[in-house]
Amino acid sequence: MSEKKNIVVLTGAGISAESGLKTFRDSDGLWMGYNIEDVATPRAFARNPTLVLDFYNMRRKDVAAAKPNAAHIGLARLEEKYNVTIVTQNIDDLHERGGSSNIVHLHGQIFKMHSVGNPQKILDIKNDINVGDFGEDGTQLRPHIVWFEEPVPMIAVAAEIMMKADIFVLVGTSLQVYPAAGLISYVGLDVPKYIIDKKIPPVSNYKNLHLIEKPATEGVKALLKLLM
Repeated sequence: MSEKKNIVVLTGAGISAESGLKTFRDSDGLWMGYNIEDVATPRAFARNPTLVLDFYNMRRKDVAAAKPNAAHIGLARLEEKYNVTIVTQNIDDLHERGGSSNIVHLHGQIFKMHSVGNPQKILDIKNDINVGDFGEDGTQLRPHIVWFEEPVPMIAVAAEIMMKADIFVLVGTSLQVYPAAGLISYVGLDVPKYIIDKKIPPVSNYKNLHLIEKPATEGVKALLKLLM
């Protein structure tokens, strides 16, 4: 019996949008009515920690109320036939709840937190984080989210994963946010690349493309017919 092929899936906000979670790029740079610069940078947190914490407390409630959709569940089904690694730009846990077992979160996770002084000690959080909630080291707790202007610690890990792909799948990402958008360039030239989005992102300079211009739920359904 031959070994299972490696499928690497890169997902973005478009896959979670169909579960009701908003993407900031769909609304002229605003995320739920907020400027990114006011809620998703270290400077914003230093300037107004209450606003930033309240924003992510609301996001945590939104994610808790959301349910995985057919795209999340469909990607999990690929594990019946393939070794599947999902690299996601999303901070939600919908891939986990959808049944996938091997997930790398590039931009952190909404149900995790760490203190300002000790980013390595990551804690679970289901409720709110408030100003005055401190870690063991005595510094303020914050969401375990990679904000704009911060390095992306998992990017090197993700690049290595891309290089091991026998099949690559892109779902629901505009390829606008770097460094994540550059990950596709680590995928082998001759590796089949399935691109699923309601508006295909700029990928024309890559080889071996299979374009599925559909929303994530419909696109993953089409993908399963091709690969399963």
